[in-house]
Amino acid sequence: MKALSTSAGYRHKIALLAGLLALSGCANMQMGSQEAKTTATGSAGGANSQNANSTLEKCTAPLGTIAVVEDTGAPWYGVLTGQMKLGSTVPVLKLLIQQSNCFVVVERGRAMNNMMQERALQQSGELRSNSNFGKGQMASADYSMSPSITFSNNNAGGMTGGLGGIGGGVLGAVVGSINVKEASTMLTMVDNRSSVQLVAAEGSARNMDFGGMGALFGGGLGGGLGGYTNTAEGKVIVAAFTDAYNNVVKAVKNYKAQEVKGGLGTGGQLGVQGGSTGGSNDATTTKSKSTKKKK
Repeated sequence: MKALSTSAGYRHKIALLAGLLALSGCANMQMGSQEAKTTATGSAGGANSQNANSTLEKCTAPLGTIAVVEDTGAPWYGVLTGQMKLGSTVPVLKLLIQQSNCFVVVERGRAMNNMMQERALQQSGELRSNSNFGKGQMASADYSMSPSITFSNNNAGGMTGGLGGIGGGVLGAVVGSINVKEASTMLTMVDNRSSVQLVAAEGSARNMDFGGMGALFGGGLGGGLGGYTNTAEGKVIVAAFTDAYNNVVKAVKNYKAQEVKGGLGTGGQLGVQGGSTGGSNDATTTKSKSTKKKK
């Protein structure tokens, strides 16, 4: 009986210790950590936004609906999700777009499967009669926006190799731990009805990553920099997309439609001999007049 009692007491102490450790972990949890934030911050609800980045370009009224479409087969996407272990860029871009109030975001990604599933359930008779998932309610996407990462450098400038040995000891180790991270991104916006590209914008960002400094200066500084250094690539990419989106907004605010004589898609002005387009006819006429003058 005594051995059983001792065993029960031991288990009780273990359970108590586990509880204390759990409470300790909760006490150290920091919601809304500044170290974990990117340039895409806050939230958006309809036309209203909260705690948005103060440098984000904004519009007084939406210019239309837009869908964000990611090319998951592109090489940059494989590097982003495979090598860098980062997720899709779509949620970040959707947040920036809605906070800017320049476009109304419509879903054309994976959530479309859920939307169509609800409609299929309605048609099968499984949903309640007043569920109202009938046809003719989905908003069209006037525009599509496509992101891409054109350049990403995890050690730009070669600081580690070039400066790592200066001074030796701690100084050399500190300098050797610094990496400069850079990213360049592109955003293109297409008119879905005509397939015409309306806007193309580049964005870039640069950030310093102090990789090993936390270990050099003790746990206090290391705890403050740990989360930041672990996600430096992601943060600089988000910053580059924020820069690119700001450039998109600046472009649409000053937008002027391109015009082609004769109309878009009717052959263009670069005609070829014997062609049937307006440009070809003009080229043939011009050549004929030139030949007559020579005679």
